[in-house]
Amino acid sequence: MTIRVLLADDHAIMREGLQALLAAAPGITVVAEVANGREALRRCEELNPEVLVMDVSMPDLNGIEAARLIRQKCPATRVVMLSMHSSTEHVFRALEAGASAYVLKESAGAEVITAIHTANAGGRYLSPALGQIVRDARLTEARESPLESLSARERQVLQLVVEGKSSAEIARIIHLSPKSVETYRSRVMKKLAVGDVPSLVKFAIQHGITPPG
Repeated sequence: MTIRVLLADDHAIMREGLQALLAAAPGITVVAEVANGREALRRCEELNPEVLVMDVSMPDLNGIEAARLIRQKCPATRVVMLSMHSSTEHVFRALEAGASAYVLKESAGAEVITAIHTANAGGRYLSPALGQIVRDARLTEARESPLESLSARERQVLQLVVEGKSSAEIARIIHLSPKSVETYRSRVMKKLAVGDVPSLVKFAIQHGITPPG
């Protein structure tokens, strides 16, 4: 049976490379490509792919938050996470969000194909370079991440705020009133003990909430 794959990455060159790689792989077909997590969720609901190959750091809705929503709305779709981040926190948060595989971009290629087949079969795949991180008992320390104090909605608002969207724009995107958005924004800054937007941007980039630049 052919494994239907959806690609989600905000870098067109990366998507093109993955498309070419998977086109040459027997038993795999790419059904669509998107550039952010919100589009990935929408296309998953439309296409029901067996596997979603998704970048962690994307604008609008990052891969980890998208994975949480996809696990709820498209439980049959397995998520293979691609990332340049190899920190304990990033790996733990991706797996906790429901990802079946975590592949480092620096070692992608054949690993992506292996990860897709493993995830589709119901297994878990991690880049070999991550083995020690996962075996290390300190993995549980990721639970102490400041992000754990935020709700899913607060994390979504955080990403959209640091990407420069106004309260009115955020309200339209996540279907809330501008007043509610302001409340969420204030709550996020209080929980993270951050006093201004530049500090909030720095925090979001460090924790993979939004891509740098």
